[in-house]
Amino acid sequence: MNLRPILLVEDNPADVELTLAALKRSQIANEIVLARDGVQALDYIFCQGQYADREPEPPAVVLLDLKLPKVNGLEVLERVKAHPEHRNIPMVMLTSSREESDVVRSYSIGVNSFVVKPVEFDQFFDAIRHLGMVWAVLNEPFPAKRP
Repeated sequence: MNLRPILLVEDNPADVELTLAALKRSQIANEIVLARDGVQALDYIFCQGQYADREPEPPAVVLLDLKLPKVNGLEVLERVKAHPEHRNIPMVMLTSSREESDVVRSYSIGVNSFVVKPVEFDQFFDAIRHLGMVWAVLNEPFPAKRP
């Protein structure tokens, strides 16, 4: 079984560390690819820039922060969901924003899930563990090649 990577798009070092620790403790075997801004995320997904030579396999899931440098999470979401070859990549907005407008806009663009980061360490850890399990292990991905 070929495990597709999880793309973590996060610029906050503390959230990166917690997320990676939670995924590791959950024994998620998928490779975790880290993008620290929206440009890196788009480069990875669209196999361009520093990722031009990577295999064009889509990630199992994109864990996407809303507030990112260079290109924000909503713009990343919009570009991915607008592209016919990539619109079926599961994307989870993982953010500290509780703004109703962010939730509404994310779902209207096509986000698969909107998760507000819990402030408490244990809650954040559990949320990431469950997200990794559902999207990387249990979710049946959209077939790469359709008949």
